[in-house]
Amino acid sequence: MNAEYVPLIRPIHPDEYPAEAALLHAAYAAGPYAPELAQNEAWGRVERDTAGRDAAGRVLIAEEQGEMVGAASVLRHGSSFAKLAGPGEAELRLVAVAPRVRGRGYGAALVRAGLEEALGWGATALRLDTGVKNPAQHLYERLGFERTPELDEAVPSAGYGGSLSYRYPLQGRDDVRVRLIRPDEISAVSDLVLAAYRDDYAHLDPAYLADIADVAGRVATSQVWVAEDCASGELLGTVTTPRIRELLTSVARSGEMDIRLLGVSRAARGRGIGALLTQHSIALATIRGASGLTLETSPLMGAAWRLYERLGFDRLRDREREITLADGSPLRLLTYGFALPE
Repeated sequence: MNAEYVPLIRPIHPDEYPAEAALLHAAYAAGPYAPELAQNEAWGRVERDTAGRDAAGRVLIAEEQGEMVGAASVLRHGSSFAKLAGPGEAELRLVAVAPRVRGRGYGAALVRAGLEEALGWGATALRLDTGVKNPAQHLYERLGFERTPELDEAVPSAGYGGSLSYRYPLQGRDDVRVRLIRPDEISAVSDLVLAAYRDDYAHLDPAYLADIADVAGRVATSQVWVAEDCASGELLGTVTTPRIRELLTSVARSGEMDIRLLGVSRAARGRGIGALLTQHSIALATIRGASGLTLETSPLMGAAWRLYERLGFDRLRDREREITLADGSPLRLLTYGFALPE
């Protein structure tokens, strides 16, 4: 997409509900199923009930120069609007782009945003279906959705042909869920990540330790993720990523995503939580369409840089920088990158 048309994807505001319903109507009226949908009152009720869909999950909109040009509904399992999502899963429905801006990448941006929304909830997968005549099926396959033909028949046809169903897996393990932090967890995560660094690395100066502990500050400006034990609810580790179209560090370049402050609780050591959070970060970068994932680490943090090398990261020596420790001694930080396919 031309930089001029990079869309802003954001949650809808309640006063925009009528505009979203009108956009959906116009978009689907210009699509391959326009005659059938025009006669389908059940569809019309879903199309008009923006408030209900928003309450059942999240309605996202694409905005260009202050104008709504696209929308998508991300729905939780158990909602009356969801057709395929099982327990722990989410569902994407009603992805629509205004006819006048089709072909500019808004559909892909909305689907990516839907995936990230479901990932933030800790959903195990995002499901969707589309009609056999809908060219959007090629978009879903290009973005990495897997066909689930065994579920095609579970989608009500409404009398206008068959559907193709898809699934995008979002969690790397069944026993641990990665999701965005909740407000009531900020203090616990601060204690967790501070202990993970302070207890293992004696060279850290007080200013950096204060930065590590400032989870509330990072929540206000970035994304803080936690790894949660599915059985006990115990928090096992954390990592910070930037908001979309932003960067956290000076070593990351345009088009990349970077991470900071990956930490694992001492009680969870040996369970592969560091690897899981790193792989989660790679998955998020992939969803965003980033060209790669970058990070900095200290040469004194051997367990960290050995993990990154084991997972396939490469040293980016030309981006490395030197800092001065509290005792006045120099320390050259290591920079690593993980390249993602275009």
